[in-house]
Amino acid sequence: MTLNNTSPELATSSGTSAPATDQAWTPRLWGILAVLCLVMFLDGLDVSMVGVALPSIGIELGLTTTSLQWVINGYVLGFGGLLLLGGRTADLLGRRRVFLIALAIFAIASLVGGLVDNGTLLIATRFVKGLAAAFTAPTAMSILTTTFREGPARNRALSIFSVFGASGYSSGLILGGLLTSAGWRWTFLMPVPFAALALVAGIALIPRDRPADTGGHDVLGAATLVAGMLLTVYAVVSAPERGWADPLTLGSFVAAAALLALFFVIENRVTHPLVRLSILRIGAIVRANVSIIALFGSYLSFQFMMTIFLQSVLGWSPLEMALGLLPAGLIVAFGSPFIGRLVDMFGTARMIITALTSLSLGYVWFLLMGSDQPSYVVSILPSVLLLGVGFAFGFTSIMAQATAGVADHEQGLASGLVQTSAQVGAAVVLALTTALVTGGSHAASSVGGAGIQQFQSGLVLVTGVALAGLLLTLSPLVRRAISAEARAGR
Repeated sequence: MTLNNTSPELATSSGTSAPATDQAWTPRLWGILAVLCLVMFLDGLDVSMVGVALPSIGIELGLTTTSLQWVINGYVLGFGGLLLLGGRTADLLGRRRVFLIALAIFAIASLVGGLVDNGTLLIATRFVKGLAAAFTAPTAMSILTTTFREGPARNRALSIFSVFGASGYSSGLILGGLLTSAGWRWTFLMPVPFAALALVAGIALIPRDRPADTGGHDVLGAATLVAGMLLTVYAVVSAPERGWADPLTLGSFVAAAALLALFFVIENRVTHPLVRLSILRIGAIVRANVSIIALFGSYLSFQFMMTIFLQSVLGWSPLEMALGLLPAGLIVAFGSPFIGRLVDMFGTARMIITALTSLSLGYVWFLLMGSDQPSYVVSILPSVLLLGVGFAFGFTSIMAQATAGVADHEQGLASGLVQTSAQVGAAVVLALTTALVTGGSHAASSVGGAGIQQFQSGLVLVTGVALAGLLLTLSPLVRRAISAEARAGR
């Protein structure tokens, strides 16, 4: 049994309007939110969980370091390259249909990935999983933002949604460490029953929606965008190993730039563009997309360095590392439900400023206090706590700002845009961090062998990325304060 679009609790889907305070949170509505939250958690989890299992995978399947990197990068290619297309496809073909099909593919690819004994097939399943996540992630957020009306109801739903989304990203290393202790295949098999459960519940609970009545399918625009994004991500993630000045790397960047430039030309000329470019003239949305790059790019890159530092330099086991990073995951899990209320009280801009300030302080603390024999309580724990606060505050607030004021039929576009910024931004910053940490060496085995000093340049980079996002978010508040002073002085 499914709801139709005339249901009072889903009034936004039918285009009707009512005060946000009148929206009742029925059991069916809670069920829909639970399905979306579970899928968002699984999508985020796969970005960071598998990294801990790479050494075990390489030993059992006989993969070289070059091949191993694609176990992660294959997922990033599918996820980051197709996110924007996934969100727009949901707007055009129907959110429910796209969501359920992609979720089924995600579950199948997870199962196959946990059973294969061939490295090439494993990498292929990772790409397919990333491709499926590129459709489930923006579609889930689009279903949420068209189900809950803008204002307190949507902010509350987003805060709950963010508990699972942010926890998926932040706890990936923790769960990866625990599961790897039992066997690396569990990092692939664990999502299968949960994805199947979400699929069954989604079929029963998510309301049917109509595809857009108007608008065509911008095939040429989609082709140039997907090709340009995939080539960009491929060039970024392969450059540290191949070399940034390698002709193939440079050629990939030039070709990607040409394809993306062609995409913008096409979008300005077609009747029904894949991306309405005027959405990029909305300052709040642009700032939200830059902020998510600062948040994800710096956070995931710092996690990457901490994983290497704790295991390769300090000799921690995967389980010890998981417990060491656990406080950040707990802050995200238990703090995110309250962020929606804070957004209502203080607005998204102030919340994002608080988040990026906390992140920056966390990076600076470790940059100053880290050593080859650090005290966990003095050197590591303060950074972990500050990063947990920053991620919890930032994720919900940025998502709310990125979709505020956007019409229902473009929610998939807005959510796909911000999540694309997160994934592609994280890939770029992580690739740069890897190049700095390895000192230009292509051998992964050299990473972590020289102690904390080897990570200094990477720590400076992630700190700079967080500070750049903070300054951009502060800029409109500073301009308004200057204008107010000028008016008062007249």
